[in-house]
Amino acid sequence: MEIYCLYGVGIPTDQCKSIPFRVDGSAEGDSLGCLSGGVYLVDGDGSLPVVSSGFMCAKAWRGKTRFNPSGSPTYLREHRHRAPASTHVDIMGNVALIEDVLRVAAGASGLELGGDQIFSDIKRISERIDLRL
Repeated sequence: MEIYCLYGVGIPTDQCKSIPFRVDGSAEGDSLGCLSGGVYLVDGDGSLPVVSSGFMCAKAWRGKTRFNPSGSPTYLREHRHRAPASTHVDIMGNVALIEDVLRVAAGASGLELGGDQIFSDIKRISERIDLRL
């Protein structure tokens, strides 16, 4: 058995849209350049931040952990945003993602797909999360 995380990246995602706080629309810029119109934006697929899509494959399921007790190989396959796609639903129109899904369904291994394909900072982000594995 192998574990796969396939998702889109490259569309800024509002990480605060579900938090019931008042947004200061005049607030702009920060040391990371992620604050725009009072909202912090992060890499993602327009709806989900990359940490929500990739953390488990990047860290929690990687190797033999309490979340992956058998140590099944884990592959993280990010797919870059391609216009005119604009949300995580549109990623299903990404030809490279569809090819990954079809090849896995036909029996290809993660190594045959090319292993991990990472464009975001998911590895660095995941290392900052303190979780007992």
